[in-house]
Amino acid sequence: MQTILCFGDSNTWGYDPKATASAPFPIRYAPDVRWTGVLARELGADFRVIEEGQNGRTTVHDDPIAHAPRNGRHVLPVILESHKPIDLVVMMLGSNDLKTMFNLVPQDIALGASLLVKMILQSEASPAGKAPQVLLVCPPAIANLDHLPDIKARIVDGRERSLQLPKYYEAVAKQHGVHYLNSQEHTVPSQTDGVHLDAEVHASLGKAVAAKVVSIFA
Repeated sequence: MQTILCFGDSNTWGYDPKATASAPFPIRYAPDVRWTGVLARELGADFRVIEEGQNGRTTVHDDPIAHAPRNGRHVLPVILESHKPIDLVVMMLGSNDLKTMFNLVPQDIALGASLLVKMILQSEASPAGKAPQVLLVCPPAIANLDHLPDIKARIVDGRERSLQLPKYYEAVAKQHGVHYLNSQEHTVPSQTDGVHLDAEVHASLGKAVAAKVVSIFA
């Protein structure tokens, strides 16, 4: 059995934008609706899929107003250690790095992702005591937020900067010799909040990741 660790943010956690819009706290899609659940279903019994998503998680940056740590760099070593042996890490992070508070250009967001990829490649988390394979997934685009001024103020130029991420993420994947998938080719952001994914988009993303995983282990 191949073990796949999915390391990401709220879109990996399964944040439901429509249900959350009328709730006092974040609502999560059911396990079989999340892209990770779709991935597991598509791959079948020969694969074990582990979800490691967190709302607000960044690549390498501390969120000064979060009630719990959000820095991916701080938790990744523990996650790798606790779930090993791992055959493949699927990492999709960077959306939260677009927040205005971090004041980052797309190149710097990709550098954060690069640091995490390097950490995985330097780990001993695979069944052979070496590094797992890595599938770096460029995060989804941000929608036009003109109809959501409160969110737009927190992610200034979010759409424009998010659309620049694929070329830099692909360059990171090539630099480290890891696998790459551009989620923007398989997703559209929800119009409810402009950031998260609707259920049908989770399905599309899960199937796209599954196809890539199958090709990796073929």
